[in-house]
Amino acid sequence: MRYFELFDDMELMDRWLPGEATNGQGQEIDDIWQFADGCPVQVNEPLRIPIGHPGRVVDFSTTSVGAAPVVHRRVASVFSELAPGEVQVIPVEVEGQSEPYFILVATRTIRCIDDQESAEVLYWKPEDGRPEKTGRYRSVMGMRIDTTKVGDAKVFRPWGWTGVLIVSEDIKDALERSGATGMVFTEVTGPSEVSPEQREHRRKLQALYERTETAREAFWRTLGTLDENAILPIVVGGGWPARRQVWRVIHRPEGRALFVTDGLSDFFVDTVEPSVGFGLELALETDEPQAKWPVTLLERIANELVGHEHLREPARTGLLSMEVDGAHLPEPLLTKEGRVGVLLGMDTPTLPGHFTMPDGQVRLVTVKTLMPRELTYLLEHGREELLHRFNQSPPGHLSKAWRQPVV
Repeated sequence: MRYFELFDDMELMDRWLPGEATNGQGQEIDDIWQFADGCPVQVNEPLRIPIGHPGRVVDFSTTSVGAAPVVHRRVASVFSELAPGEVQVIPVEVEGQSEPYFILVATRTIRCIDDQESAEVLYWKPEDGRPEKTGRYRSVMGMRIDTTKVGDAKVFRPWGWTGVLIVSEDIKDALERSGATGMVFTEVTGPSEVSPEQREHRRKLQALYERTETAREAFWRTLGTLDENAILPIVVGGGWPARRQVWRVIHRPEGRALFVTDGLSDFFVDTVEPSVGFGLELALETDEPQAKWPVTLLERIANELVGHEHLREPARTGLLSMEVDGAHLPEPLLTKEGRVGVLLGMDTPTLPGHFTMPDGQVRLVTVKTLMPRELTYLLEHGREELLHRFNQSPPGHLSKAWRQPVV
């Protein structure tokens, strides 16, 4: 029997991104990872799925951190009919949807990854400082499974790498016939198609990923407490240097939160050579630590900088004011045209202006949201007086969804 990895099609343009399951009071449930652990779960309360990033509705998608599959009834029906003893389908209310949706839980875990046939596998080692993970998979690329260890299973998660959902060929065919959207399948049976040259290429990529991630994470930890659960969300593709878009949250003194981009200083994946990418990362600090809008705003600013070098260079070296689309951002920030103004690169004594990576310096570019009246003042009178007024009430770089304008 042939088997396939079933995963979320993140290449779909303008698609939605579901958030983690919440209870009836709107609080995120304690264990958001339980739905992807490969074992039965017990749910004793109604669940709701918020939409962290609105967009095109799809029938199969996964939550941003916990990787719980959120599926439409047509997808749930296929699994319930073809593998009734291997899945749970848990009803959930999805924000903005009247159609029935479910969290899909694969209830079996099978130790079946074929290390020799897979393109590359890495294990957690004692020196990595994560004793609870030692001996388990740290990375699996070009995965292949040993079907002799699977038996007659149709749906399962592989031991040691449970973020992956595996389905049999008949389930894949039934899902494709159903017309369900949002799914991508990659075969995990048969001989590896990765050549020795490709293996070496991937080895270099992995080494560069680890090199940059380790250095940048060490810097983030100097700024406060890094929220390990708030990588929000990871988007694959686009024009970021390593084609991965990541945002992280750092908890700061006095209840503030620092939202940062985590990838604009990655190496350029096309050249597979050490570098600091665009040489900058964005940082927005707010005293609204539970807010979601900073991630949306950072995403829009980052994508403008990625796509326009004439904006990127001033941001990397000095001050830059700009406007971005204000859809789904707080109403007090919106101009009459429905846009949001920001000031990039404002100096502050509470954050360093640069940090050092193994392959060069990176500028930490602060993001200051402007109230509409402040944006008008800036366009008419320039930045100097506005900066002076911001700095009269430290920390002047702090961003809020609403405050009194300084002009």
